[in-house]
Amino acid sequence: MLTRKQHELLMFIHERMKESGIPPSFDEMKDALDLKSKSGIHRLITALEERGFIRRLPNRARALEIIRLPDSMNPSLGGRQSRFAPDVIEGGLGRVSGTPPQGTAADNDHMVSVPVMGRIAAGTPIEAIQTHSHTLSVPPEMLGPGEHYALEVRGDSMIDAGIFDGDTVLVHKQNSAGNGEIIVALIDDEEATLKRLRRKGNTIALEAANPAYETRIFGPGRVAVQGKLVGLLRKY
Repeated sequence: MLTRKQHELLMFIHERMKESGIPPSFDEMKDALDLKSKSGIHRLITALEERGFIRRLPNRARALEIIRLPDSMNPSLGGRQSRFAPDVIEGGLGRVSGTPPQGTAADNDHMVSVPVMGRIAAGTPIEAIQTHSHTLSVPPEMLGPGEHYALEVRGDSMIDAGIFDGDTVLVHKQNSAGNGEIIVALIDDEEATLKRLRRKGNTIALEAANPAYETRIFGPGRVAVQGKLVGLLRKY
Protein backbone atom coordinates (compact mmCIF):
# COMPACT_ATOMS: atom_id res chain seq x y z
CA MET A 1 0.00 0.00 0.00
CA LEU A 2 1.11 3.55 -0.69
CA THR A 3 0.79 6.79 1.19
CA ARG A 4 -1.09 9.60 -0.55
CA LYS A 5 2.09 11.38 -1.64
CA GLN A 6 3.72 8.18 -2.90
CA HIS A 7 0.60 7.42 -4.93
CA GLU A 8 0.46 10.95 -6.36
CA LEU A 9 4.12 10.85 -7.39
CA LEU A 10 3.83 7.41 -8.99
CA MET A 11 0.80 8.52 -10.99
CA PHE A 12 2.51 11.77 -12.03
CA ILE A 13 5.57 9.89 -13.30
CA HIS A 14 3.32 7.34 -15.04
CA GLU A 15 1.23 9.99 -16.82
CA ARG A 16 4.29 12.03 -17.86
CA MET A 17 6.01 8.98 -19.33
CA LYS A 18 2.82 8.03 -21.21
CA GLU A 19 2.69 11.52 -22.71
CA SER A 20 6.34 12.12 -23.56
CA GLY A 21 8.27 8.94 -22.85
CA ILE A 22 10.58 10.93 -20.56
CA PRO A 23 10.42 10.94 -16.76
CA PRO A 24 9.79 14.34 -15.15
CA SER A 25 12.62 16.21 -13.47
CA PHE A 26 12.85 16.44 -9.68
CA ASP A 27 11.84 20.11 -9.92
CA GLU A 28 8.74 19.16 -11.92
CA MET A 29 7.87 16.46 -9.39
CA LYS A 30 8.34 18.89 -6.51
CA ASP A 31 6.04 21.44 -8.13
CA ALA A 32 3.43 18.84 -9.07
CA LEU A 33 3.20 17.58 -5.48
CA ASP A 34 3.46 21.08 -4.00
CA LEU A 35 6.49 20.20 -1.88
CA LYS A 36 8.89 22.84 -0.62
CA SER A 37 12.12 20.99 -1.38
CA LYS A 38 13.49 18.22 -3.54
CA SER A 39 14.52 16.25 -0.45
CA GLY A 40 10.88 15.16 -0.07
CA ILE A 41 10.93 13.85 -3.65
CA HIS A 42 14.11 11.92 -2.92
CA ARG A 43 12.41 10.23 0.03
CA LEU A 44 9.32 9.38 -2.02
CA ILE A 45 11.41 8.00 -4.90
CA THR A 46 13.38 5.85 -2.45
CA ALA A 47 10.16 4.56 -0.87
CA LEU A 48 8.66 3.69 -4.27
CA GLU A 49 11.87 1.92 -5.26
CA GLU A 50 11.97 -0.06 -2.00
CA ARG A 51 8.36 -1.14 -2.59
CA GLY A 52 9.17 -2.34 -6.11
CA PHE A 53 7.10 0.22 -8.07
CA ILE A 54 9.96 2.00 -9.82
CA ARG A 55 13.62 1.48 -10.60
CA ARG A 56 16.37 4.06 -10.94
CA LEU A 57 18.67 3.34 -13.88
CA PRO A 58 22.36 3.95 -13.11
CA ASN A 59 24.56 6.52 -14.86
CA ARG A 60 21.66 8.22 -16.60
CA ALA A 61 20.10 11.56 -15.72
CA ARG A 62 16.36 11.55 -15.01
CA ALA A 63 16.36 7.78 -15.59
CA LEU A 64 13.35 6.20 -13.91
CA GLU A 65 11.52 3.06 -14.96
CA ILE A 66 8.06 2.11 -13.70
CA ILE A 67 8.08 -1.59 -12.87
CA ARG A 68 4.47 -1.91 -11.78
CA LEU A 69 1.42 0.05 -10.71
CA PRO A 70 -0.71 -0.66 -7.61
CA ASP A 71 -2.62 -3.95 -7.81
CA SER A 72 -5.89 -2.10 -7.18
CA MET A 73 -5.54 0.09 -10.28
CA ASN A 74 -8.76 0.16 -12.28
CA PRO A 75 -7.85 0.04 -15.99
CA SER A 76 -11.19 1.62 -16.94
CA LEU A 77 -10.08 4.81 -15.21
CA GLY A 78 -7.00 5.18 -17.35
CA GLY A 79 -4.57 4.59 -14.51
CA ARG A 80 -5.80 7.54 -12.49
CA GLN A 81 -7.58 5.76 -9.67
CA SER A 82 -5.97 3.64 -6.98
CA ARG A 83 -6.45 2.97 -3.34
CA PHE A 84 -3.69 4.33 -1.17
CA ALA A 85 -2.89 4.07 2.50
CA PRO A 86 -4.30 7.07 4.39
CA ASP A 87 -2.24 6.09 7.42
CA VAL A 88 1.29 4.91 7.90
CA ILE A 89 0.19 1.70 9.55
CA GLU A 90 -2.27 -0.75 8.10
CA GLY A 91 -3.06 -4.43 8.32
CA GLY A 92 -4.29 -6.66 11.11
CA LEU A 93 -3.13 -5.18 14.43
CA GLY A 94 -2.68 -6.81 17.81
CA ARG A 95 -5.81 -6.32 19.88
CA VAL A 96 -6.22 -6.74 23.63
CA SER A 97 -9.70 -7.32 25.08
CA GLY A 98 -11.22 -9.13 28.03
CA THR A 99 -10.74 -12.48 26.30
CA PRO A 100 -7.85 -12.87 23.83
CA PRO A 101 -9.31 -13.43 20.34
CA GLN A 102 -8.55 -16.62 18.50
CA GLY A 103 -5.10 -16.62 16.96
CA THR A 104 -3.60 -13.94 19.24
CA ALA A 105 -2.66 -16.08 22.23
CA ALA A 106 0.58 -17.97 22.55
CA ASP A 107 0.37 -21.27 24.45
CA ASN A 108 -1.44 -20.85 27.78
CA ASP A 109 0.11 -17.53 28.73
CA HIS A 110 -2.32 -15.48 26.61
CA MET A 111 0.52 -13.60 24.95
CA VAL A 112 -0.73 -11.11 22.37
CA SER A 113 0.66 -11.26 18.84
CA VAL A 114 1.68 -7.75 17.79
CA PRO A 115 2.72 -7.12 14.16
CA VAL A 116 6.01 -5.34 13.54
CA MET A 117 5.13 -2.92 10.75
CA GLY A 118 8.60 -1.66 9.81
CA ARG A 119 10.80 1.20 10.96
CA ILE A 120 10.20 4.59 12.52
CA ALA A 121 12.62 7.50 12.60
CA ALA A 122 13.92 8.84 15.88
CA GLY A 123 16.26 11.18 14.07
CA THR A 124 16.14 12.32 10.46
CA PRO A 125 12.59 11.50 9.24
CA ILE A 126 12.24 8.40 7.12
CA GLU A 127 9.31 6.58 5.64
CA ALA A 128 7.67 4.09 7.93
CA ILE A 129 7.45 0.84 6.01
CA GLN A 130 3.91 -0.48 5.75
CA THR A 131 4.90 -4.11 5.39
CA HIS A 132 4.15 -6.57 8.18
CA SER A 133 7.66 -8.00 8.55
CA HIS A 134 7.17 -10.30 11.54
CA THR A 135 5.21 -10.70 14.76
CA LEU A 136 6.11 -10.29 18.43
CA SER A 137 4.46 -12.07 21.35
CA VAL A 138 3.84 -9.47 24.06
CA PRO A 139 2.26 -9.82 27.53
CA PRO A 140 -1.16 -8.13 27.45
CA GLU A 141 -0.34 -6.08 30.56
CA MET A 142 2.20 -4.16 28.47
CA LEU A 143 -0.49 -3.01 26.07
CA GLY A 144 -3.87 -2.31 27.57
CA PRO A 145 -7.09 -2.40 25.51
CA GLY A 146 -7.31 -1.60 21.80
CA GLU A 147 -5.21 -2.21 18.70
CA HIS A 148 -1.42 -2.13 18.76
CA TYR A 149 1.55 -2.43 16.43
CA ALA A 150 5.32 -2.35 16.82
CA LEU A 151 7.99 -0.34 15.00
CA GLU A 152 11.76 -0.65 14.97
CA VAL A 153 13.50 2.58 15.96
CA ARG A 154 16.18 4.12 13.77
CA GLY A 155 18.07 7.15 15.11
CA ASP A 156 18.97 8.76 18.41
CA SER A 157 16.69 11.79 18.72
CA MET A 158 14.72 10.25 21.63
CA ILE A 159 17.61 8.93 23.75
CA ASP A 160 16.84 11.22 26.71
CA ALA A 161 13.40 9.56 26.84
CA GLY A 162 15.13 6.17 27.07
CA ILE A 163 14.49 5.23 23.42
CA PHE A 164 17.60 4.09 21.57
CA ASP A 165 18.51 3.14 18.02
CA GLY A 166 17.55 -0.51 17.51
CA ASP A 167 14.78 -0.53 20.14
CA THR A 168 11.31 -1.75 19.27
CA VAL A 169 8.46 0.49 20.37
CA LEU A 170 4.93 -0.68 21.08
CA VAL A 171 2.30 1.74 19.82
CA HIS A 172 -1.42 2.02 20.52
CA LYS A 173 -3.22 2.84 17.28
CA GLN A 174 -5.08 6.15 17.69
CA ASN A 175 -5.49 9.45 15.85
CA SER A 176 -5.22 11.85 18.78
CA ALA A 177 -2.90 12.34 21.74
CA GLY A 178 -2.37 14.61 24.70
CA ASN A 179 0.24 17.30 25.12
CA GLY A 180 3.61 15.82 26.06
CA GLU A 181 2.88 12.28 24.89
CA ILE A 182 5.30 10.47 22.56
CA ILE A 183 3.58 9.73 19.27
CA VAL A 184 4.04 8.29 15.82
CA ALA A 185 3.51 11.37 13.65
CA LEU A 186 2.86 11.45 9.91
CA ILE A 187 4.04 14.76 8.40
CA ASP A 188 2.53 16.00 5.12
CA ASP A 189 1.43 12.41 4.28
CA GLU A 190 5.04 11.50 3.52
CA GLU A 191 7.32 11.49 6.58
CA ALA A 192 6.93 9.36 9.70
CA THR A 193 8.75 10.08 12.94
CA LEU A 194 8.63 9.30 16.65
CA LYS A 195 8.53 12.52 18.70
CA ARG A 196 6.94 14.17 21.72
CA LEU A 197 3.79 16.13 20.90
CA ARG A 198 3.49 19.78 21.95
CA ARG A 199 0.53 21.93 20.97
CA LYS A 200 1.08 25.66 20.70
CA GLY A 201 -2.10 27.46 19.70
CA ASN A 202 -2.97 26.32 16.17
CA THR A 203 0.47 24.80 15.60
CA ILE A 204 1.95 21.44 16.50
CA ALA A 205 5.52 21.03 17.66
CA LEU A 206 7.33 17.70 17.37
CA GLU A 207 9.94 17.71 20.10
CA ALA A 208 13.03 15.52 20.21
CA ALA A 209 14.50 14.16 23.43
CA ASN A 210 18.05 14.93 22.43
CA PRO A 211 19.52 18.48 22.49
CA ALA A 212 21.31 17.80 19.22
CA TYR A 213 17.94 17.93 17.40
CA GLU A 214 15.74 20.97 16.91
CA THR A 215 12.03 21.03 17.66
CA ARG A 216 10.03 21.11 14.42
CA ILE A 217 6.88 23.25 14.30
CA PHE A 218 4.04 22.70 11.82
CA GLY A 219 0.89 24.55 10.89
CA PRO A 220 -2.66 23.18 11.00
CA GLY A 221 -3.34 20.03 9.02
CA ARG A 222 0.28 19.04 8.43
CA VAL A 223 0.70 16.48 11.23
CA ALA A 224 -1.50 13.40 11.70
CA VAL A 225 -1.22 11.28 14.84
CA GLN A 226 -0.85 7.60 14.00
CA GLY A 227 -0.50 6.21 17.49
CA LYS A 228 0.87 6.71 21.01
CA LEU A 229 3.89 5.03 22.56
CA VAL A 230 2.85 2.55 25.27
CA GLY A 231 5.86 0.28 25.63
CA LEU A 232 9.39 -0.56 24.55
CA LEU A 233 11.36 -3.74 23.92
CA ARG A 234 15.15 -3.93 23.85
CA LYS A 235 17.62 -6.69 23.07
CA TYR A 236 20.90 -6.89 24.99
